[in-house]
Amino acid sequence: MNWTEAFDELPLIAILRGISSTEAVRVADILVEAGFRLMEVPLNSPDPLDSIAKMRAALEGRALIGAGTVLNRDSVVQASSAGAQFIVAPNTDADVIGATKDLDLISVPAFSTPTEALVAIKAGADLLKLFPAEANSPPVLRSMRAVLPATIKILPVGGITPSNMQPYRDAGADGFGIGSALYRPGKFIDDIQASAASFITAWRGSAS
Repeated sequence: MNWTEAFDELPLIAILRGISSTEAVRVADILVEAGFRLMEVPLNSPDPLDSIAKMRAALEGRALIGAGTVLNRDSVVQASSAGAQFIVAPNTDADVIGATKDLDLISVPAFSTPTEALVAIKAGADLLKLFPAEANSPPVLRSMRAVLPATIKILPVGGITPSNMQPYRDAGADGFGIGSALYRPGKFIDDIQASAASFITAWRGSAS
Protein backbone atom coordinates (compact mmCIF):
# COMPACT_ATOMS: atom_id res chain seq x y z
CA MET A 1 0.00 0.00 0.00
CA ASN A 2 1.42 3.37 -1.00
CA TRP A 3 0.46 6.86 0.13
CA THR A 4 -1.95 7.53 -2.73
CA GLU A 5 -3.79 4.26 -2.16
CA ALA A 6 -4.08 4.83 1.58
CA PHE A 7 -5.15 8.46 1.26
CA ASP A 8 -7.69 7.72 -1.45
CA GLU A 9 -9.21 4.95 0.66
CA LEU A 10 -9.63 7.14 3.76
CA PRO A 11 -7.88 10.54 4.06
CA LEU A 12 -8.00 10.61 7.86
CA ILE A 13 -4.80 10.44 9.91
CA ALA A 14 -5.21 8.87 13.34
CA ILE A 15 -2.96 10.84 15.70
CA LEU A 16 -1.98 8.52 18.54
CA ARG A 17 -0.45 11.06 20.90
CA GLY A 18 0.70 9.52 24.17
CA ILE A 19 0.39 5.93 23.03
CA SER A 20 2.77 3.44 24.64
CA SER A 21 4.71 0.82 22.73
CA THR A 22 2.90 -1.90 24.67
CA GLU A 23 -0.52 -0.89 23.35
CA ALA A 24 0.47 0.52 19.95
CA VAL A 25 -0.15 -2.58 17.87
CA ARG A 26 -3.44 -3.43 19.57
CA VAL A 27 -4.85 0.07 19.04
CA ALA A 28 -3.52 0.19 15.49
CA ASP A 29 -5.18 -3.14 14.67
CA ILE A 30 -8.50 -1.82 15.96
CA LEU A 31 -8.21 1.28 13.80
CA VAL A 32 -7.25 -0.70 10.70
CA GLU A 33 -10.23 -2.98 11.21
CA ALA A 34 -12.43 0.11 11.40
CA GLY A 35 -11.00 1.44 8.12
CA PHE A 36 -8.13 3.77 9.00
CA ARG A 37 -5.08 3.51 6.76
CA LEU A 38 -2.91 6.37 8.07
CA MET A 39 -1.57 6.53 11.63
CA GLU A 40 0.78 8.99 13.26
CA VAL A 41 2.81 8.52 16.42
CA PRO A 42 3.92 11.93 17.75
CA LEU A 43 7.52 11.92 18.88
CA ASN A 44 6.56 13.38 22.27
CA SER A 45 4.82 10.09 23.09
CA PRO A 46 6.48 7.42 25.29
CA ASP A 47 9.01 5.37 23.28
CA PRO A 48 7.67 6.66 19.95
CA LEU A 49 10.32 5.04 17.77
CA ASP A 50 9.60 1.64 19.32
CA SER A 51 5.88 2.13 18.67
CA ILE A 52 6.54 3.13 15.06
CA ALA A 53 8.73 0.09 14.49
CA LYS A 54 6.22 -2.32 16.00
CA MET A 55 3.27 -0.80 14.12
CA ARG A 56 5.16 -0.80 10.81
CA ALA A 57 6.01 -4.49 11.20
CA ALA A 58 2.50 -5.50 12.27
CA LEU A 59 0.60 -3.44 9.70
CA GLU A 60 2.81 -3.73 6.62
CA GLY A 61 0.59 -3.61 3.55
CA ARG A 62 -2.50 -2.65 5.55
CA ALA A 63 -1.66 0.87 6.72
CA LEU A 64 1.05 3.52 6.62
CA ILE A 65 2.78 4.66 9.81
CA GLY A 66 4.07 8.17 10.31
CA ALA A 67 5.94 10.22 12.88
CA GLY A 68 4.45 13.44 14.20
CA THR A 69 5.69 16.49 16.10
CA VAL A 70 8.94 16.24 14.12
CA LEU A 71 10.99 19.35 14.77
CA ASN A 72 14.45 18.81 13.28
CA ARG A 73 16.48 16.91 10.71
CA ASP A 74 17.85 14.40 13.22
CA SER A 75 14.33 13.43 14.25
CA VAL A 76 13.40 12.85 10.61
CA VAL A 77 16.34 10.48 10.22
CA GLN A 78 15.54 8.63 13.45
CA ALA A 79 11.86 8.28 12.53
CA SER A 80 12.77 6.98 9.09
CA SER A 81 15.16 4.44 10.59
CA ALA A 82 12.34 3.21 12.84
CA GLY A 83 10.11 2.68 9.82
CA ALA A 84 8.10 5.91 9.51
CA GLN A 85 6.66 6.38 6.04
CA PHE A 86 5.50 9.96 6.43
CA ILE A 87 6.61 12.91 8.55
CA VAL A 88 4.20 15.37 10.16
CA ALA A 89 5.41 18.63 11.69
CA PRO A 90 3.57 21.20 13.83
CA ASN A 91 5.21 24.05 11.91
CA THR A 92 6.71 25.06 8.57
CA ASP A 93 10.42 24.25 8.61
CA ALA A 94 12.12 24.01 5.23
CA ASP A 95 14.99 21.98 6.74
CA VAL A 96 12.59 19.33 8.08
CA ILE A 97 10.74 19.23 4.78
CA GLY A 98 14.01 18.89 2.86
CA ALA A 99 15.25 16.10 5.12
CA THR A 100 11.96 14.28 4.66
CA LYS A 101 12.13 14.47 0.89
CA ASP A 102 15.83 13.49 0.91
CA LEU A 103 14.68 10.21 2.46
CA ASP A 104 11.82 9.83 -0.04
CA LEU A 105 9.14 10.14 2.63
CA ILE A 106 5.84 12.00 2.50
CA SER A 107 6.10 15.48 4.03
CA VAL A 108 3.13 16.95 5.93
CA PRO A 109 4.15 20.25 7.55
CA ALA A 110 1.71 22.52 9.37
CA PHE A 111 0.73 26.02 8.35
CA SER A 112 -1.54 28.69 9.74
CA THR A 113 -1.11 31.47 7.16
CA PRO A 114 -0.87 31.64 3.36
CA THR A 115 2.77 32.70 3.71
CA GLU A 116 3.64 29.55 5.65
CA ALA A 117 1.70 27.41 3.20
CA LEU A 118 3.55 28.81 0.20
CA VAL A 119 6.94 28.43 1.92
CA ALA A 120 6.10 24.79 2.69
CA ILE A 121 5.02 24.10 -0.89
CA LYS A 122 8.19 25.70 -2.28
CA ALA A 123 10.27 23.53 0.08
CA GLY A 124 8.66 20.37 -1.29
CA ALA A 125 5.74 19.57 1.02
CA ASP A 126 3.44 16.87 -0.36
CA LEU A 127 0.36 18.12 1.48
CA LEU A 128 -0.38 20.57 4.26
CA LYS A 129 -1.71 20.38 7.80
CA LEU A 130 -3.86 23.37 8.78
CA PHE A 131 -3.00 23.79 12.45
CA PRO A 132 -4.49 24.58 14.81
CA ALA A 133 -7.87 24.22 13.17
CA GLU A 134 -9.49 25.83 16.23
CA ALA A 135 -7.81 29.10 15.21
CA ASN A 136 -8.59 28.66 11.50
CA SER A 137 -12.32 28.39 10.95
CA PRO A 138 -13.89 27.06 7.75
CA PRO A 139 -14.32 30.62 6.37
CA VAL A 140 -10.60 31.21 6.95
CA LEU A 141 -9.75 27.98 5.13
CA ARG A 142 -12.03 28.98 2.27
CA SER A 143 -10.22 32.31 1.92
CA MET A 144 -6.80 30.68 1.93
CA ARG A 145 -7.95 28.06 -0.55
CA ALA A 146 -8.60 30.88 -3.02
CA VAL A 147 -4.89 31.76 -3.16
CA LEU A 148 -3.24 28.36 -2.69
CA PRO A 149 -2.62 25.88 -5.53
CA ALA A 150 -5.68 23.74 -6.14
CA THR A 151 -3.47 20.68 -6.38
CA ILE A 152 -2.18 20.89 -2.81
CA LYS A 153 -4.21 18.87 -0.32
CA ILE A 154 -5.05 20.41 3.05
CA LEU A 155 -5.86 18.56 6.26
CA PRO A 156 -7.24 20.56 9.22
CA VAL A 157 -5.93 19.29 12.56
CA GLY A 158 -6.85 20.32 16.09
CA GLY A 159 -10.28 20.03 17.66
CA ILE A 160 -11.74 18.00 14.80
CA THR A 161 -14.87 16.05 15.67
CA PRO A 162 -17.42 14.19 13.55
CA SER A 163 -19.78 17.16 13.89
CA ASN A 164 -17.44 19.83 12.51
CA MET A 165 -15.96 17.95 9.57
CA GLN A 166 -18.65 18.97 7.07
CA PRO A 167 -18.04 22.75 7.27
CA TYR A 168 -14.32 22.23 6.74
CA ARG A 169 -14.97 19.86 3.86
CA ASP A 170 -17.26 22.45 2.27
CA ALA A 171 -14.49 25.03 2.65
CA GLY A 172 -11.96 22.87 0.82
CA ALA A 173 -10.49 20.35 3.28
CA ASP A 174 -9.23 17.18 1.61
CA GLY A 175 -8.95 15.14 4.79
CA PHE A 176 -8.28 15.52 8.51
CA GLY A 177 -5.88 14.67 11.27
CA ILE A 178 -7.76 13.38 14.29
CA GLY A 179 -6.34 13.35 17.79
CA SER A 180 -7.91 13.12 21.23
CA ALA A 181 -11.46 12.75 19.96
CA LEU A 182 -10.33 9.43 18.49
CA TYR A 183 -7.59 8.24 20.83
CA ARG A 184 -6.12 9.27 24.14
CA PRO A 185 -4.20 7.20 26.71
CA GLY A 186 -6.55 5.21 28.92
CA LYS A 187 -9.46 5.25 26.48
CA PHE A 188 -11.22 1.88 26.36
CA ILE A 189 -10.91 -0.17 23.19
CA ASP A 190 -14.69 -0.23 22.73
CA ASP A 191 -14.74 3.57 22.88
CA ILE A 192 -11.91 3.82 20.36
CA GLN A 193 -13.86 1.55 18.01
CA ALA A 194 -16.99 3.66 18.43
CA SER A 195 -15.08 6.90 17.82
CA ALA A 196 -13.41 5.47 14.73
CA ALA A 197 -16.75 4.41 13.30
CA SER A 198 -18.22 7.87 13.97
CA PHE A 199 -15.39 9.65 12.16
CA ILE A 200 -15.53 7.31 9.16
CA THR A 201 -19.29 7.71 8.91
CA ALA A 202 -18.95 11.50 9.11
CA TRP A 203 -16.26 11.55 6.42
CA ARG A 204 -18.21 9.37 4.04
CA GLY A 205 -21.30 11.46 4.65
CA SER A 206 -19.40 14.70 3.98
CA ALA A 207 -17.93 13.23 0.80
CA SER A 208 -21.28 12.31 -0.68
